[in-house]
Amino acid sequence: MNKTAKLCALLLALILALSLAACGGAPAGDDVWAGAAYSEDAELGEGAATISVAVTAEDKTVTLTVRTDADNLRGALEPLGLIAGEESEFGLFVNSVNGIPADYEADGYYWAIYVDGEYASTGIDTTPVTDGGEYALVREAA
Repeated sequence: MNKTAKLCALLLALILALSLAACGGAPAGDDVWAGAAYSEDAELGEGAATISVAVTAEDKTVTLTVRTDADNLRGALEPLGLIAGEESEFGLFVNSVNGIPADYEADGYYWAIYVDGEYASTGIDTTPVTDGGEYALVREAA
């Protein structure tokens, strides 16, 4: 191989490496479910009320049946280790559900709350639990 061909091949390899680095983020095929506590439907908790909590990230949904005596969604999910986050002046800012992270600052995703199919107008601290209620926590892009 002559000098010019070697230089072109080296330059092309460098451009390819820089292009891949510029893409950033998780590598293709990275599975956000890899760290999930529950990757299949499950029944959890104890209490008089029974709620359904669908956890959706990417193209996968797991439905958790939760029994609880809590008055709000945070009280039902946090003791079971299903949600984690940071305290704010508005209550808990959820940044992990079922072990699946969503970090708006880092990846542009957040956890949206739905109650009986409707986008919740309340936060996790003030969303009331009702027996037979259907809740969804969906990892959405901002």
